[in-house]
Amino acid sequence: MVDLRNRLGAEALGTALLLAIVIGSGIMAERLAGGNVAIALLANTAATVGGLYILIEVFGPISGAHFNPAVSAVMVARRELPGAALLPYIAAQLVGAVLGAWLAHAMFDMTILQLSTKVRSGPGQWIAETVTTAGLLLVILRAPNGRASAMVAAYIGSAYWFTASTSFANPAAAFGRMFSDSFAGIAPASVPGFMLAQCLGAAIGLGLHRLLEPRALPHGHPNVIEASGKRQAD
Repeated sequence: MVDLRNRLGAEALGTALLLAIVIGSGIMAERLAGGNVAIALLANTAATVGGLYILIEVFGPISGAHFNPAVSAVMVARRELPGAALLPYIAAQLVGAVLGAWLAHAMFDMTILQLSTKVRSGPGQWIAETVTTAGLLLVILRAPNGRASAMVAAYIGSAYWFTASTSFANPAAAFGRMFSDSFAGIAPASVPGFMLAQCLGAAIGLGLHRLLEPRALPHGHPNVIEASGKRQAD
């Protein structure tokens, strides 16, 4: 029980800090960019990449640094997280996301309680969220040991620019950003479509990972890499 409390605390705090970084840097970028949306997005991206890397490094050893219900669900499917912990993880992530939005508002002397009016909807947005979430799960599941933090942060940073949705890839992030009428916000009516696309993307990412996993070969039958190495040695 103590261990689970520590994990949930890490997930709530980590998700809160992640949302504070995403929303806070969006507010700062919008204020300083002088109306240049590209510069604002670039600044928002840079802050998110750096902050996400640090948060994964700090909280990874405690809770796995999911900060994302879709990631937690996939970890349950892989039996890397107990099924009984899934709902508490998701609750901690959602609560943390809202607290992170409020923290960002407090730091910039904004009204704490607000709802976004920024509509993000349509097939292009939903396809983008499916793609970016599938890619995120694929990176998480296939990153070499010790490289996941940097690879996940770099992938999310790139997805800010190659997707139409600017890469939420996270139902908790969509939920939290709903409570911020800022550069990084999303209107409440747009959130269900994003969440459905993200859940679909997570399932696709897990499926792609399983397709790419090397299959067991009969005993004594070398795989392609081993056979190539043997030929070079000979």
